[in-house]
Amino acid sequence: MNIEEINQLILKEKKAKNINVKEISDGHHTFLELYQNKLILFCTLCNLNPNISWKSKKHFDEENDPMFEGDFIAGINTPLGVATYHFKLEYWDLFKIPELERALEYDNYDNKTVMKRIYSLK
Repeated sequence: MNIEEINQLILKEKKAKNINVKEISDGHHTFLELYQNKLILFCTLCNLNPNISWKSKKHFDEENDPMFEGDFIAGINTPLGVATYHFKLEYWDLFKIPELERALEYDNYDNKTVMKRIYSLK
């Protein structure tokens, strides 16, 4: 079985409510643990740099790209461009950073680009 087949099986079982994806593990961490680690690490980075960080409950183009229900976006402006992640609204108050009416415009970056941008803060 290849990765695509495994992913399709996971989606099928998730839709059938046979599994909780958050509990899937690589043998060391569950997806939920990895999400929580990302949350705390990014939150700490933003809170340590409030002058270049922000959070918003709306995307830049809310009409064509509405925010995911129950989520917000947090971002940090790096020398290479903005780096962002979406988090559940229940974590809003952990981010002690300025709130923007709308997020900065998305420039089609991907996860690799986000990692490069965050690393440029070193």
